[in-house]
Amino acid sequence: MQVIFSLLLVLAAVVLVAWILKRINLPQHAAGNLIKVQAAVAVGQRERIVLVEINDTWLVVGIAPGQVRTLHSMPKAELPTAQMSMAINTHGKFQGWLKQMMEKRNAP
Repeated sequence: MQVIFSLLLVLAAVVLVAWILKRINLPQHAAGNLIKVQAAVAVGQRERIVLVEINDTWLVVGIAPGQVRTLHSMPKAELPTAQMSMAINTHGKFQGWLKQMMEKRNAP
Protein backbone atom coordinates (compact mmCIF):
# COMPACT_ATOMS: atom_id res chain seq x y z
CA MET A 1 0.00 0.00 0.00
CA GLN A 2 2.86 2.37 0.81
CA VAL A 3 4.46 1.74 -2.61
CA ILE A 4 1.21 2.51 -4.46
CA PHE A 5 0.72 5.71 -2.42
CA SER A 6 4.31 6.81 -3.20
CA LEU A 7 3.81 6.09 -6.92
CA LEU A 8 0.60 8.13 -6.99
CA LEU A 9 2.33 10.96 -5.17
CA VAL A 10 5.18 11.01 -7.72
CA LEU A 11 2.70 10.93 -10.65
CA ALA A 12 0.72 13.79 -9.10
CA ALA A 13 3.95 15.80 -8.71
CA VAL A 14 4.81 15.24 -12.41
CA VAL A 15 1.34 16.37 -13.50
CA LEU A 16 1.54 19.43 -11.22
CA VAL A 17 4.94 20.47 -12.59
CA ALA A 18 3.72 20.03 -16.19
CA TRP A 19 0.66 22.16 -15.44
CA ILE A 20 2.77 24.89 -13.84
CA LEU A 21 5.18 24.97 -16.79
CA LYS A 22 2.27 25.22 -19.19
CA ARG A 23 0.79 28.14 -17.21
CA ILE A 24 4.14 29.95 -17.09
CA ASN A 25 4.49 29.47 -20.87
CA LEU A 26 8.27 29.69 -21.02
CA PRO A 27 9.60 30.60 -24.47
CA GLN A 28 11.03 27.75 -26.49
CA HIS A 29 14.73 28.07 -27.23
CA ALA A 30 14.71 25.68 -30.15
CA ALA A 31 17.22 25.88 -32.99
CA GLY A 32 19.66 27.99 -30.96
CA ASN A 33 17.65 31.20 -31.52
CA LEU A 34 18.12 31.03 -35.29
CA ILE A 35 14.51 32.15 -35.79
CA LYS A 36 13.49 35.51 -34.30
CA VAL A 37 10.09 37.20 -34.50
CA GLN A 38 10.91 40.88 -35.00
CA ALA A 39 7.39 42.36 -35.28
CA ALA A 40 3.77 41.34 -35.65
CA VAL A 41 0.62 43.13 -36.75
CA ALA A 42 -2.95 41.91 -36.30
CA VAL A 43 -4.93 42.29 -39.53
CA GLY A 44 -8.05 40.56 -38.26
CA GLN A 45 -9.39 38.81 -35.22
CA ARG A 46 -7.31 35.70 -35.79
CA GLU A 47 -5.01 36.76 -38.62
CA ARG A 48 -1.55 38.28 -38.22
CA ILE A 49 1.35 39.40 -40.37
CA VAL A 50 4.71 38.64 -38.79
CA LEU A 51 8.22 39.80 -39.66
CA VAL A 52 10.60 36.89 -39.00
CA GLU A 53 14.40 36.90 -39.12
CA ILE A 54 16.09 33.63 -40.05
CA ASN A 55 19.88 33.90 -40.21
CA ASP A 56 20.43 36.57 -42.91
CA THR A 57 16.90 36.51 -44.35
CA TRP A 58 13.76 38.49 -43.54
CA LEU A 59 10.42 36.75 -44.06
CA VAL A 60 7.03 38.45 -44.01
CA VAL A 61 4.62 35.69 -43.03
CA GLY A 62 0.82 35.70 -43.01
CA ILE A 63 -0.69 33.61 -40.23
CA ALA A 64 -4.33 32.51 -40.10
CA PRO A 65 -6.06 29.64 -38.32
CA GLY A 66 -4.79 26.46 -39.91
CA GLN A 67 -2.28 28.00 -42.31
CA VAL A 68 0.96 29.96 -42.55
CA ARG A 69 2.09 31.55 -45.81
CA THR A 70 5.21 33.41 -46.83
CA LEU A 71 4.18 36.77 -48.30
CA HIS A 72 7.65 38.12 -49.03
CA SER A 73 11.29 37.24 -48.41
CA MET A 74 14.45 39.28 -48.84
CA PRO A 75 18.05 39.38 -47.70
CA LYS A 76 18.52 41.08 -44.35
CA ALA A 77 20.95 43.62 -45.83
CA GLU A 78 18.25 44.90 -48.21
CA LEU A 79 16.51 46.87 -45.43
CA PRO A 80 18.57 49.82 -44.10
CA THR A 81 19.31 49.69 -40.36
CA ALA A 82 17.53 52.97 -39.55
CA GLN A 83 14.42 51.89 -41.45
CA MET A 84 14.57 48.46 -39.83
CA SER A 85 14.64 49.81 -36.28
CA MET A 86 11.73 52.15 -37.01
CA ALA A 87 9.74 49.31 -38.60
CA ILE A 88 10.33 47.03 -35.65
CA ASN A 89 9.68 49.58 -32.89
CA THR A 90 6.34 51.01 -34.04
CA HIS A 91 3.42 49.16 -35.55
CA GLY A 92 2.42 52.13 -37.73
CA LYS A 93 5.84 52.25 -39.34
CA PHE A 94 5.78 48.49 -39.88
CA GLN A 95 2.40 48.74 -41.58
CA GLY A 96 3.71 51.49 -43.86
CA TRP A 97 6.81 49.47 -44.67
CA LEU A 98 4.70 46.37 -45.36
CA LYS A 99 2.38 48.33 -47.67
CA GLN A 100 5.39 49.74 -49.52
CA MET A 101 6.91 46.27 -49.95
CA MET A 102 3.61 44.79 -51.17
CA GLU A 103 3.17 47.64 -53.70
CA LYS A 104 6.74 47.13 -54.88
CA ARG A 105 6.11 43.40 -55.27
CA ASN A 106 2.88 43.92 -57.22
CA ALA A 107 4.30 46.65 -59.49
CA PRO A 108 4.50 45.66 -63.19
